[in-house]
Amino acid sequence: MKEFKNIQKIAGPLLIVEGVSDIAYDEEVEIYQSENDVRVGKVLEIEGDYAVIQLYDSNIGLNPDEAKLRFRGRPVSLNVSREMVGRIFDGQGRLIDNGPDLLTYERRDINGSVMNPVLRQYPNQFIQTGISAIDGVNTLVVGQKLPIFSGSGLPHNELAAQIARQAQVLEDDINFAVVFCAMGISFEESRFFIDEFTRTGAIERSVLFMNLADDPAIERLSAPRMALAAAEYLAFDLDMHVLVIMTDMSNYCEALREVSASRKEVPSRRGYPGYMYTDLASIYERAGRLQNKVGSITMMPILSMPEDDKTHPIPDLTGYITEGQIILSRDLSKLEYRPPIDVLPSLSRLKDKGIGKDKTREDHADVMNQLFASYAKGKETIELASILGDSALTELDHQYAAFSRAFEREYIDQGFYENRTIEETLNLGWKLLRMLPKNQLKRIRSTYLEQYY
Repeated sequence: MKEFKNIQKIAGPLLIVEGVSDIAYDEEVEIYQSENDVRVGKVLEIEGDYAVIQLYDSNIGLNPDEAKLRFRGRPVSLNVSREMVGRIFDGQGRLIDNGPDLLTYERRDINGSVMNPVLRQYPNQFIQTGISAIDGVNTLVVGQKLPIFSGSGLPHNELAAQIARQAQVLEDDINFAVVFCAMGISFEESRFFIDEFTRTGAIERSVLFMNLADDPAIERLSAPRMALAAAEYLAFDLDMHVLVIMTDMSNYCEALREVSASRKEVPSRRGYPGYMYTDLASIYERAGRLQNKVGSITMMPILSMPEDDKTHPIPDLTGYITEGQIILSRDLSKLEYRPPIDVLPSLSRLKDKGIGKDKTREDHADVMNQLFASYAKGKETIELASILGDSALTELDHQYAAFSRAFEREYIDQGFYENRTIEETLNLGWKLLRMLPKNQLKRIRSTYLEQYY
């Protein structure tokens, strides 16, 4: 362990140090001022004998003349163990649930190891979330990255808790775990998640990482990497299917912008750093499954779009990296439909790979396509009626409009505590399709029409 003292400058979360040698990028650093004042950071930049240290704790009370730096000779890491399931950590990987320390553990670099693209296995296995608007028409598949695009004030926290509580891989005897990472949330939101996981028993199969709004911004950057280090251990060492839920990625990107501004980097779109795409990709691309491994990592990052703007850099870049998006609707939320998932603009690009015979049910693809087409036509009909009046609609138009409203009321609006099996979701789809004449169901094969209609 190497020790230096020459702190030249403190700029927000950054320390500029002179006269250092034989240190590495991303190396863990202890800033030691007294027995009771030890802070943690990492090496962000090295040039000659100068180094920039990124501080994970507050710089309040830090005296550059007294503080010493201890370089630990290893990257920032997390203690991982079988015992971490059911436990709650902070954004630095420290236990905060007042429980005992981990008895046995090994240290893992939070940046993980690169997943060989040649060894990636194509995602093709269904995950049941128990939510019809996802399972039925925007299916989640094992190993997929499917973000949730929300907005300020929309109930994405409740949806996240519901997915964490209900998600499972059907017909598979492999253990299932949830790694939940919250970044920059309020104390009230933190209590909601912890109470919800504890009350419903979901904590028994979960690992929680909590970074609060009053924690240092820099800790927000390590929290998702801590969560993914835990997920990789559970998936690829303990052979578990792991669902990683991260909320809110917008808070993560704000922290990225704040640190970038402290380093006086040239800003890009809307003040975010130009490397934000690469940084987000280094997180999202850690999801997937490998050919020689039993376990998998499926990821559902949640981000609140500023001003509900899909073209904002955060959702825009996320859309490029991930395989679709689930979009929450403010209009449906105003009608108190829960969860307010907007089916039409939502998309799961891998949904066709995880459904069908021996995965969900043989009629799933046809029912999904027909529900989507009929709902879209019904919404168009309702818009037309608002312009021309109901009297201008035909009898068939009225049926489509009624179908569209029933679809929102019965299929989408299921509440945050109803857990529907895929059979129940598909049967509900057929029940709604019976509101339309049989000759209108042109996207369903005749064999399935005769069997289910």
